[in-house]
Amino acid sequence: MKRGNVKNLEKEKCSGKIITLTVNGEERLVAVEDRDTLLDVLRNKLSLTGAKEGCGTGECGSCTVLLDGQPVLACLMLAVGVVGKKITTIEGISAGGKLSPLQTAFIDHGAVQCGFCSSGMILSSTALLSANAKPSRQDIRKALEGNICRCTGYNKIIEAIESVKDQK
Repeated sequence: MKRGNVKNLEKEKCSGKIITLTVNGEERLVAVEDRDTLLDVLRNKLSLTGAKEGCGTGECGSCTVLLDGQPVLACLMLAVGVVGKKITTIEGISAGGKLSPLQTAFIDHGAVQCGFCSSGMILSSTALLSANAKPSRQDIRKALEGNICRCTGYNKIIEAIESVKDQK
């Protein structure tokens, strides 16, 4: 268990509880209030800032993380409700400091513009490709339905995903 944040727990003023979350393969102790969202805990208590708060209402997908391999909206999940589950953030899909093939494809295909939606798009696509190594264009569009990008027409994003599926 990673205990690097235990000394910080003593400094926090928290009338809630200390829970253990499994994030990116590591168990992390964190002090939470019952009302703390998973997004708030990831960003503000664990300094994992890849997931973004775009809307706070579950409409944009910028806060997407994987929960036991499935995409979920971290802004709508309570942190206390995910104890015992495996949480994967965008920071957790690279290995040994090397970007995942999907992250690289997003860069190579110009699918990353402002970057605000990128982590949600990549994590939703990661879940899709884990379940279906050769998705159709329609499957890709369906997997991305909950993710809004205001910079692109989605073509470069879809092309990036298709390039990775063609490598498998």
